[in-house]
Amino acid sequence: MRIFHKTNFDFIGFRKIAYGFSLILLASGLISLAVKGLNYGIDFRGGSEVLIRFDKNIDVSAVRAVLDEAGISGSLKQYGLDRSFLFSTVFSGETNELKSLVSGAFDARLKNNPHEIVRIDAVGPSIASDLKWSALKALLASLIAILLYVGIRFEIKFATAGVIAIFHDILSVLGLFSLLGGLFDFMPLEMDQSIIAAFLTIAGYSITDTVVVYDRIRERIRGQKPADYERIFNESMNQTLSRTIITSGTVLLSVFVLFIFAGPAIRGFAFAVFCGILIGTYSSIFVAAPLVFDWLRLSKTPVHLRGSKVS
Repeated sequence: MRIFHKTNFDFIGFRKIAYGFSLILLASGLISLAVKGLNYGIDFRGGSEVLIRFDKNIDVSAVRAVLDEAGISGSLKQYGLDRSFLFSTVFSGETNELKSLVSGAFDARLKNNPHEIVRIDAVGPSIASDLKWSALKALLASLIAILLYVGIRFEIKFATAGVIAIFHDILSVLGLFSLLGGLFDFMPLEMDQSIIAAFLTIAGYSITDTVVVYDRIRERIRGQKPADYERIFNESMNQTLSRTIITSGTVLLSVFVLFIFAGPAIRGFAFAVFCGILIGTYSSIFVAAPLVFDWLRLSKTPVHLRGSKVS
């Protein structure tokens, strides 16, 4: 199935506009990260989370007022579409003590609206620090593995541009989490282990999409002169455009359904994957391949493909 037939878009010609857009996107995210930071979940900051469900409808401000009166500080968000709320706090005591404190406050002040403590999760500061470092090491290890794989399969220019594109995708999504984190009750966008899993998914998808474009370039560039590279890069990206849009569109549709119907527990994960695939599709066309082209153009060197003579 092909959506586009014989397209002739000048992707390389538009690369400087794309570079500008990417720089604005990255700069906005990095500034937000420096000024505002991230909205960490208890996985990475430590603390406790209490999921509370009431029998009758109740406003979030009324629940927050009860907790404030009881002297229990923290953030409160509506959880899902029913009468549930997620309360996050840095309470350092035992979970049973926190449960008694929260239940006692609601029993005393909301007698006509019974509640249930559905669950309490607690993570200590040292465990949170270990989890944060483990997540960072997992990300770095995956990027190094991708660099080696693409470097062996193609050459170092292709591998480096591919890893830069992955950094572009992950930092863009991280910036969105900083910009939008905590703004919406239905989607708090907290950084936790599920978001690290989303980043690894984005890295895998992004490099797969990029390798498809690289493969087509490799097939067509053999025996060609450097003067023909711009035409070859454009033709290769046009030939893979239909496949790229069908694959990305299918995955985006699935993730969008997950975002709408799967509930708040994984809504942040779905949001990260949705944005990551969208940005990764863009970067495979407007970042990775154009960077390789500019590197070849500025260095004035031909492509040295693995297993082939100098082209």
